[in-house]
This record gives sequence, C-alpha cells and structure tokens, in this order.
Amino acid sequence: MSKSYNIAVLGGDGTGPEVTVEAVKVLDAAAANFGFKLNYNDFDFGGDRYIRTGEVLPDSASSELEKFDSILLGAIGHPDVKPGILEKGILLRLRFELDQYINLRPVKLYPGVETPIKDKGPAEIDYVVVRENSGGIYTGSGGITMKGTKEEIAVQSMVYSHFQVARCLKYAFEYAEKRGKKKTLGLVGKTNVLTYVYDLWERTFNDMGAQDFPDIRRDYYHVDATCMWMVKNPEWFDVLVTGNLFGDIITDLGAMTQGGMGIAAGGNINPEGVSMFEPIGGSAPKYTGQNVINPLAAICAGAMMLDTLGEFEAAKKIEAAVADVTANKMESMNAGRMGFSTTEVGDLVAARV
Repeated sequence: MSKSYNIAVLGGDGTGPEVTVEAVKVLDAAAANFGFKLNYNDFDFGGDRYIRTGEVLPDSASSELEKFDSILLGAIGHPDVKPGILEKGILLRLRFELDQYINLRPVKLYPGVETPIKDKGPAEIDYVVVRENSGGIYTGSGGITMKGTKEEIAVQSMVYSHFQVARCLKYAFEYAEKRGKKKTLGLVGKTNVLTYVYDLWERTFNDMGAQDFPDIRRDYYHVDATCMWMVKNPEWFDVLVTGNLFGDIITDLGAMTQGGMGIAAGGNINPEGVSMFEPIGGSAPKYTGQNVINPLAAICAGAMMLDTLGEFEAAKKIEAAVADVTANKMESMNAGRMGFSTTEVGDLVAARV
C-alpha cells in the first residue's frame, strides 16, 4: 500500500491562494510519479475571514492543525487589515502553539535566475540558514510605561533559555550532517555586544559540537560580518544557525541574492510535530487575480515539505524541474515579466516532474 499524507492548506490572502494552487498541482504530479498520496484539507484563515467574522484565528485552530502531517501556507497579509493583526494572530501564534521552533531557509540560486551579486552563480550561492523560531526578542517580553509622554520608556528583551538554544543547535548540527556538502556549521551572533545571550549560544555551540558532532567543522561570524560576506563571498557558507532576530534579517538579504522573493521558500519546522511551509514573499495584493504572480517559491516550499515528510526523491525531482524551468523557459522572476502566466509556470514544472 502506498503512503498517504494529510495536508492542511492555508491559501491565505492576496495571491496566496493562486500560488498554492500551483504548488498543489506540482505536488500531485510528484505523488503520482513516486507512488504516494496527498489528501488536502482547506482552511480559510486570513484577512477575508477576519473582516467577515472579527476572529483572527479560532481557538481550535492549533489542535485541528496538529492532526495533519504537514501544513502548506500561501500568504498572510490583507490591505484592509492593520499590519500586525494577521501576522501576529495567525503566523506567530501558529508557530508558537505548534512549537515550530526552527525556521529553515535555503538560499539557493537557480540556473538562469539573475542575482545582484557580480560574478556569482548557482555554484557560489547555495547554503541554508537555520533560524531559531520560538524565542528571542520576538516573544514580546517587555513593555511601555508613560506612553505618549516625554518620559516614555520602551523595553523589549531578548530572552533565551538553554533548552531553546540547545534544541535549535542540535537540529542545525544534524542538518549539516544530512546535507553533507561541506559539513560546516557557522554560528551567527554578536558576542562582542550581546555578551549574555550570545555567550550562551556560543558556549552551547562549542560544547555540543565537540561532544556530539566532532565531524562537523564549527565557525563563528558576527552578524554584521555575515551580511558583508553574504554579498562578497557567499560560497564560504554551508549551514548557518542563529537566533530569531538576526535570522529574520539575514534571510531577507539571502532572498535578494538568490533572485528575489519570487523564488524564496521557507519552512517552520517542529521536528517532533507538524511543520508549515510557505513562500516568503508575502501576499502581493496588487497582483491578486491577475494570474501573473510567480508561483515558484510556493512550489519550492512544497518540495521542502516533501523532503521533511521523507519523500526525498520526489523533493529532488521538483527542485530539478524548477531548475530546468528557470534555466530554459522563464524570462524573469518578477510578476508580469515571467513570459508565462502563473498557471503556465505551474504547468511547466508539473510536466517536468
């Protein structure tokens, strides 16, 4: 009997549903070719539901979603909803409640895709960022006193426990082993200024590496230096690991070096539970309904999902199909300039799978 996976689909806002349809199209082609089955359930979480009902996310959402094998997300962000309401109320809430403590972001330049970095190509831009996804400064520890006065004070603290740091580092070391490219893991921090938090990260990094992963080379980079080397010498990197804030910043820089948001995909991972995969470019509401948005990031997110589910060959096949399409078919990664419609790009990748 073939394997069967239950997938929750959150199309979300703007062009999210459009790119998700294309990801599902490619996933179905992979499933048919590699002998497994994908069962989809759609959820309407997003801006339209919030406007209609006043409810950002039902209290039962996390308990419902954790019953699935994985989650495929389109995009969250609605032009008629104040920024932050949906992002915090859906994305951050699900990440925390489902304990998706790893954000996994491949930075991979596909053939035929333009990069703003001179004299760099797919051989040089191919690394992965492991971002701690559940702690740090994003957890909301802090507050404001005397708001609106000249004496107003705002505090937001970067807080990490050894438990949070250790489980993230363990995942990163294991990922570097699995990837098997250079078997190098670089810790990105700021030990010269954030002398408490990144001291904890660095000590745990070195202790764990020496004791449990002696075959993995360990490097350390200050975050500002990392940004410089991501532009100047991206080929130095294999796998990078860092905290929530720094990870958020450097992965957006990485996305631009790999050709922009139209090709960048990411995963919010709970290695022991349900994970969620998404294109990172946002909802792009101005392109909604025009059939011109680039679906490749969503398709790559689907490939990441299959890899995490253990369907490694199917995931590789989708990646190879995307590479063939970018190298030989598409004129640009930009919406409306691809040389094909959203639907046609999905068809091209699916045919090659």
